Amino acid sequence: MMNQLQRSIFVATVLSVCCVQSAWAEVNSENLGVENSLDINSLEQVSAANSIPQISELEPSATTVDEWITQIAQSSIVEITGIQVNPSDAGLEVTLEITGTQPTPSTSVVGNALIINIPAAVLSLSDADEFQQSNPAEGIALISATNLPNNRVRVAITGADAPPTVSINGVDQNLILSITSNAESVGATEEDAIQVVVTDEQEEGYIVDNSTTATRTDTLILEVPGSIQIVPQQVIQEQNALRLPDIFRNVSGIGEEGGFGDALDQFNIRGFTATGQIFRNGIRVPNVFSPLVETENLERVEILKGPASVLYGALEPGGIINLVTEQPLDDPRYAASLSVGSFGLLRPTFDLTGPLNADETLLYRINAVYETGERWRDFDTDIDRFYVSPVLTWRISDRTDLTIDGEYLYDERPVDRGIPAIGDRPADIPRDRVFGDPDDFIRTESYSLGYQLEHELNDDWRVRNAFRFLQTNSINLRLDPFSPEGLDETTGILTRAFNFNDPLEESYIVQTDVVGEFATGPVDHTLLFGVDYVRQYQHFETFFGDAIAPINIFDPVYEELDRPSLSDFVVPGFDIVSDSVGIFLQDQIDLTDDLILLVGGRFDFIDQESIDIESSSTTTQYDEAFSPRVGIVYQPIEDLSFYASFSRSLVLNDSVQADGSFLEPIRGTQYEIGVKGELLDGRLLTTLAAYNLTRTNIGVPDPENIDFFISTGEQRSRGIELDVLGEILPGWNVIASLGYIEAEVTEDGGSELEGNRLRNVPDYTASLWTSYEIQSGNLAGLGFGAGIFYIGNRAGDAQNTFELPSYLRTDAALYYQRDNWQVALNVKNLFDVEYFESVNFGRLSIEPGAPRTVVGTVSVEF
Repeated sequence: MMNQLQRSIFVATVLSVCCVQSAWAEVNSENLGVENSLDINSLEQVSAANSIPQISELEPSATTVDEWITQIAQSSIVEITGIQVNPSDAGLEVTLEITGTQPTPSTSVVGNALIINIPAAVLSLSDADEFQQSNPAEGIALISATNLPNNRVRVAITGADAPPTVSINGVDQNLILSITSNAESVGATEEDAIQVVVTDEQEEGYIVDNSTTATRTDTLILEVPGSIQIVPQQVIQEQNALRLPDIFRNVSGIGEEGGFGDALDQFNIRGFTATGQIFRNGIRVPNVFSPLVETENLERVEILKGPASVLYGALEPGGIINLVTEQPLDDPRYAASLSVGSFGLLRPTFDLTGPLNADETLLYRINAVYETGERWRDFDTDIDRFYVSPVLTWRISDRTDLTIDGEYLYDERPVDRGIPAIGDRPADIPRDRVFGDPDDFIRTESYSLGYQLEHELNDDWRVRNAFRFLQTNSINLRLDPFSPEGLDETTGILTRAFNFNDPLEESYIVQTDVVGEFATGPVDHTLLFGVDYVRQYQHFETFFGDAIAPINIFDPVYEELDRPSLSDFVVPGFDIVSDSVGIFLQDQIDLTDDLILLVGGRFDFIDQESIDIESSSTTTQYDEAFSPRVGIVYQPIEDLSFYASFSRSLVLNDSVQADGSFLEPIRGTQYEIGVKGELLDGRLLTTLAAYNLTRTNIGVPDPENIDFFISTGEQRSRGIELDVLGEILPGWNVIASLGYIEAEVTEDGGSELEGNRLRNVPDYTASLWTSYEIQSGNLAGLGFGAGIFYIGNRAGDAQNTFELPSYLRTDAALYYQRDNWQVALNVKNLFDVEYFESVNFGRLSIEPGAPRTVVGTVSVEF
């Protein structure tokens, strides 16, 4: 079996090396100008050029049958060859000279800018890559036209005081934009206007049209046969969301999973755990004890719901989180902020980016954060956190980019197991009462380094290769509620014990993708082929002490304890080493203009070895599995999609049978249907989904030998979700969600757990956050935000012996931005509601929610 795995690893490595060598060969060929088709005169022209031409400037002729077929397939793309701006009786007339059929543009408004998006089009001006004209008419500050990815052109017409209105007409080979100014006064400058023009390097606001998480290709969300939700950077900033749970409140179907005493990111999606299923720019961050994710450098967060093994390997079936981080920019930008708030919060940040050389082929970005403060519950251990993330992008050529990035995070904070349950509810005691030791702590250091290399083989095919190394070293010492003695619910006596963990985790990840676009007759294809390899090493030292130090939860008396030091723990521990190789293939097929088929499959080869250091005993398991996905999208009109999909997932099973072998991998199977729509001229994106998701091959006790397991367990989650995101009117934004989940044990070997609800899974969730920024006048730049977040009842343990009650939390924000600075005030839990976030483990560790929290922030940008 190991030989099969070794062969798979060899194949993955060879493919990765070949792809990288191909990219470098193409780079060297391009840079040295030694292609066979170049003559001496061409070489002289290249050396005399001031800059390397952009791809959009090149017009290669077809020299092979394949190239000729490709050009025919691309003939439906509209070319904009000229732009004329002329005054008219209504204000202004912009004429776009086009070749090809008349396109169908869509419009939206961002600030004072009217945005016109033209699909299936490319800007092909004879003298420039883009178009700009300043102050062409009274009340119009700027007109610009820019190429966007995936053959789209964006025209932005910026008003001096308010967005203009437009009438769009197609006449012969022209697209005519009749512009009417809505300005109250004039005087805006080009510099002012550029601040609100939307380009591919500036913020997209609330609405994001495309995603790479669901398909690993840049795909329109309306064309994805599944539920993919995006929380953009503007929402994160408005809400001052410093932690992932603050972000997840905006999305249906996500719940918290305890968080190891509010020290780790642990959550569930669609009823099943998704802990350890966080990705960063499409690459998994698999370490279990990774510290709380830093949000300062996030451009957006993408949540893919349902099984994702077809593209990302062995995973639980609920879904994944992909963190998309900020990248270097062409224009220099220097930003800093300072947040001060409740419980001693002090949080300075800075963000620096720009070019490193004159021709802008080397770009950099550095994000850094320092944070200190106190846990809102009374511990002597303070929060001490430092984060830095450098990124360097090298534009090797017009077709090749290399990005190298790293991260360092140090985090120390108290471990807080919360309060116990009495009867079927959390104990009726003050929510800030602590039953651990004031010096309990968890200290974590995390290092990460990697690269992403992308090379365009030609206009239709590209190869991507990425590598990442991640190391997490964590240590914690805490006074935990002790079991089996636990809590005497009559007297209130809680038994406790000192426990200790010292995990070290390392991950090595290599992945290579090849993406191509081609046509078979009238049918267009986007093909994805990839291989990835993950090696993960984990070393755990864990010690559970004897029961000591009882305390009365109703009338606590805090005594000084003989607290052990770290040197008191001598624990042999155990090691886990796993190797996995995945090979996958996916095809997105445009059967017709309104029907899209997505078909994909993946083979995984997984080998895992567990070593008990004290006994030197070794346990191994090897599995091979196939994970398919099939989906279909029907678009009766451009802004409306109906979809249906089937997908499966797998994750290794750690339950052991009586013969010493592991059970078959746990499988997830989902059936999903849904509808998506873009409303208000594309400014509002809505998704309504219904799903049935099962998790099978779960180990249950063997009735003939209770020390071992058999595979008869099954859990099911089914529900309905609604998510809304976008801009209702200029300056008025909204993100909202509504979800229902029925998650239960459907089979458990005839045990008493059948029919029980899964723990920490709310039956209903709802959220609404809306913000408005005044667009003009003396108060322009003043904004308001308010949100309500509802979490329904949740089962507290597998036996359903207690329940966490539902709650409704209200947040608010007030901010004002002027020129290059901004001030903001955020209030979380505005009405100081008492609520409970989740359960760490069992009846003795319920995590209460924070009281009213106020944070003020001042930021400046140069």
